[in-house]
Amino acid sequence: MDWITTVDHKKIAILYLWAGGIFFGIGGLEAILIRIQLIKPMNTFLDAQTFNELITMHGTTMIFLGVMPVIFALMNAVIPLQIGARDVAFPFLNALGFWTFLFGGILLNLSWVMGGAPDAGWTSYTPLSSTGYSPTHGVDFYTIGLQIAGLGTLIGGINFLATIITMRAPGMSFMRMPMFAWTTFITSAIILFAFPAITVGLVLLTFDRILEANFFNVAGGGNPVLWQHIFWIFGHPEVYILILPAFGVISEVIPTFSRKRLFGYSSMVFATILIAFLGFMVWAHHMFTTGLGPVANALFSVSTMLIAVPTGIKIFNWLFTMWGGQVRFTTPNLFAAGFIPTFTMGGVTGVMLASAPADFQFHDTYFVVAHFHYVIVGGLVLGLFAGLHYWWPKMFGRMLSETLGKWTFWTFIIGFHLTFFVQHFLGLMGMQRRVFTYLPNQQFDLLNLVSTIGAMLMGVGMLIFLTNIFLTSRRPADAADDPWEDGRTLEWTIPSPPPEYNFKQTPLVRGLDAFWKEKMAGHKGMTPSEPVGSIHMPSATILPFLMSVGIFIAGLGFMFSRDEFSSSIMSFLFNNYIVTALGLLITFGSMLMRSLFDDPGWHIEPEELEGR
Repeated sequence: MDWITTVDHKKIAILYLWAGGIFFGIGGLEAILIRIQLIKPMNTFLDAQTFNELITMHGTTMIFLGVMPVIFALMNAVIPLQIGARDVAFPFLNALGFWTFLFGGILLNLSWVMGGAPDAGWTSYTPLSSTGYSPTHGVDFYTIGLQIAGLGTLIGGINFLATIITMRAPGMSFMRMPMFAWTTFITSAIILFAFPAITVGLVLLTFDRILEANFFNVAGGGNPVLWQHIFWIFGHPEVYILILPAFGVISEVIPTFSRKRLFGYSSMVFATILIAFLGFMVWAHHMFTTGLGPVANALFSVSTMLIAVPTGIKIFNWLFTMWGGQVRFTTPNLFAAGFIPTFTMGGVTGVMLASAPADFQFHDTYFVVAHFHYVIVGGLVLGLFAGLHYWWPKMFGRMLSETLGKWTFWTFIIGFHLTFFVQHFLGLMGMQRRVFTYLPNQQFDLLNLVSTIGAMLMGVGMLIFLTNIFLTSRRPADAADDPWEDGRTLEWTIPSPPPEYNFKQTPLVRGLDAFWKEKMAGHKGMTPSEPVGSIHMPSATILPFLMSVGIFIAGLGFMFSRDEFSSSIMSFLFNNYIVTALGLLITFGSMLMRSLFDDPGWHIEPEELEGR
């Protein structure tokens, strides 16, 4: 009950980590099954329909349910500590964001046991996702599940914007914020503008499928290319929603283990802002083959190449930070160092795909698969591994094993390059993506075998990481406040794991890398900006959980509202929207409770803080 009702950002971070870990595992298993099917020509391990369901669910699960919650776990665990805050701006909304995300993810994965998973690819292009081509409820689970999960992400983004704008410690101007706080701030702004687009698209597709509307139906005057525009206006900024927090993690890890401040901090900040701005101007590079015409293709080609400039700036910032530093290759720094060349390779193939004439050849081949995975796995996942190893002692009070951490790094990164490096060549030789089998003697056989072996090795790396977590959890929580000894930011000034109130006294920030600055001045900790006083804390509440349960029930009810049931009771409940109304009643009843009954919270008094 403590976990279901918590509004503490540190516990919500752990909930996000657990949920993300489970969904990441599901997505990983789906990937392994895909690679087993492609290990040899004319394989019969999976049939075509199951393969389509697996590639759809693998992409959707990994992007929306696997890596997003791990990003939010790190944001929740670290951002309030980095900016010297006692919590996020809206603790209630923070809990609501998690539970809506979780129930959206559960709804999407229920499709496996309730009549078939979505099968139109993770982008769900129309008309493939229309009832004509996908008559089961699979795509309905996709549209409604992602609406609910996306609501949680949107809530989280708004919350972090408000937190960073209003709750920074005295003296922490915007240009004194740690880089991870900056990337979280900019990511949250992208979420605010990008997620409404996909929400609108999913609502329109839901209406097309369940209420027989004609937004994307050509026979009824609709336009299937409209879906691609709506999806990618969200979809390309989504790539930056994923990768920018990883940039922030790398920008924290490399300075710490180089014993140097980040090279070109201000250029890094402005490059990040420019990436976010340009990220909304490049969506149609996913659509070069839809026939937009030479003018549109040329404009989107140029804007896509432009976005490589601020990204390139970051690469040089990280390299120059390491240059001349006292570099220690701890596990977090190994992942950070591995991130730089791997992500750069992903960026280079991105510039190749930005050329519209070349894209006609690359489009829908394994070259695109390789590029995308170099950016998301070689970039984001390596960044998340760096962040988890780096902040694990702060979150849980225990240091992960360095030996097992290095085994994780080497097995994962070697497996990664084995899997996806060869896919560039598969694509150039003409292997199309989303095909469930292929004929022998096309020079695909050996490279697909290598790719599958690499995927297995990545799985081994993940198992070593899980073993590391399990063994670490059995040890006492005795990590030091600053376990890496070179911590530069405010989170390393308080106990590991942090107390419920984070800071006994809000710190006074005197410059960039606030803790490092105090260390260099010979101080052991931060100068407080206030006397010890009573600390107000928000009360735990079950209402966010109940609201999310209500939305979940309403979504399920709406999805089956047009179905014919063998039971007259089921027909009565679903066909008359009674189940949908019940779910909405739970949600709006919980909202009413929240509005009518004031929650004064509670206080931690100075006597408790001083341990008297």
